[in-house]
Amino acid sequence: MTHQSDKTRHDTRVLLFAPLAVLGLIVGATAISGLFAADAADLVIVFMLGGAAFAAAITLFGLLGYRHLASLERISNSDSLTMLPNRRALHGGIQSEVRTQQEVALALIDLDGFKLLNDHYGHSVGDQAIKEVGRIFEGICEGNALVHRLGGDEYAIFMSGNLAGTLLEGICRRIIERLAKPVAVDDRRLTLGASIGLARRLPYDTVGSSELLRRADVAMYVSKRAGKMRCTWFSEAFDHSREQLKEMDDELRSALTNGEFCLNYQPLVDTTSRKVVAVECLLRWQRPDGKHVGPNIFIPVAEESGLINAIGLWVLRQACQDALAWDDITLSVNISAAQLRNPEFPIHLGHILEETGFDPERLELEITETCLVLDPIVAERSLAVIRGFGVRVALDDFGTGYASIGFLRQFRFEKLKLDRSLVVQAGEDDASRAMMLSSITVARAMHMDVTAEGVETEEQADMVRAAGCDQIQGWLYFKAMPAGEIPQHLNRPIGAQSRDDSDPHAKVA
Repeated sequence: MTHQSDKTRHDTRVLLFAPLAVLGLIVGATAISGLFAADAADLVIVFMLGGAAFAAAITLFGLLGYRHLASLERISNSDSLTMLPNRRALHGGIQSEVRTQQEVALALIDLDGFKLLNDHYGHSVGDQAIKEVGRIFEGICEGNALVHRLGGDEYAIFMSGNLAGTLLEGICRRIIERLAKPVAVDDRRLTLGASIGLARRLPYDTVGSSELLRRADVAMYVSKRAGKMRCTWFSEAFDHSREQLKEMDDELRSALTNGEFCLNYQPLVDTTSRKVVAVECLLRWQRPDGKHVGPNIFIPVAEESGLINAIGLWVLRQACQDALAWDDITLSVNISAAQLRNPEFPIHLGHILEETGFDPERLELEITETCLVLDPIVAERSLAVIRGFGVRVALDDFGTGYASIGFLRQFRFEKLKLDRSLVVQAGEDDASRAMMLSSITVARAMHMDVTAEGVETEEQADMVRAAGCDQIQGWLYFKAMPAGEIPQHLNRPIGAQSRDDSDPHAKVA
């Protein structure tokens, strides 16, 4: 593109100065010819020929200038890397179709995992991937829709006409299906995905190109939050939801500043001794207005805004301080995907362990499969540093995702926590029970401890105990409680506890 820009500047200088040079030559030649003209008639002929030559030159350079301006227009409407139409061309195309009162449909596509690819392989491979993906999109569209690159790893596909929205959705679904397979770049097979937002403008709507693009962008982020590799149509409810999310984000920042967060702890019971051997840290938000907001609601908001990093560090520091006095009891803390993707997280963890004096071997970080699937390379690096401190790592909510034996071997967890749903289903049908037993067998073969979550009845406790679980966590024995209540339950066998009206299944990042 630099060479093309240099050529454009050179051509522009030629078009500016060439006519002046030609004019100078013609005027000079005419003046010299006039000196040798025999009479007035010859002089008139000389000037007429000179004027004709000048007019011809101006016409020629005018035609060349028009072609040059057309070339400049094409360049200004093209992406320099892929030569696909760019954002400027997209707005122009939408506005043109709006004037014809056609149905207009727009898809905004953001590649999943591209940043990780760029970080791992470098920008050269990233640029090649961007170009290859553009070619893939053009091949899928088959000329029925126009592919644009807006910048970075963001593309747009624009279509107009009858049933434009329906046809474009079909194209988007084929794109998602195609990107589920590796993308070949040189000798590499790269794994990418796509989150897609769709928006449309029906005939006689008043939606402009900027608003249409904004709506597609909002829908695209909904696709990302819903798990990626999907397409979502814009709904006006999304705007209301975004306003609520922005309001909650502001409230969360205020809550962290004003000390509105607190920690509860749910004990884990050893299946043999029936004594408390560990506690899981659970985050609670005590709003000034008295309203209860579950972690399942405010944690995703904090993850999206990046505030989860500050909240997570506060949780770790406070939990380590609380658990210092609980002898050799293991402390389990949930870590979100956003925290694990932060390359500075292991460093902050090391500082907290040093500041609080908490024994790293008593700390256990619980992570979900999602944390690892999104950025496996970054996660593996972070976990290696974390394990270097002596901290244990547990896979939480096992039985709800797609973790394979290879997945378990790759990340070498010290503990497997069976999700409540698997425990409940195992008590209801033989297939689920066989799945639970096989999971425990695999964990044992890989030298992992096993905890059964969400145990609520004696029958479930007897079942997981007989199946070989090491620890039981659930409301049969304990609800979550403030730190001050934990010491009274230590160093003695326990029996089933009474329930209260709190949510027994609330989880925390």
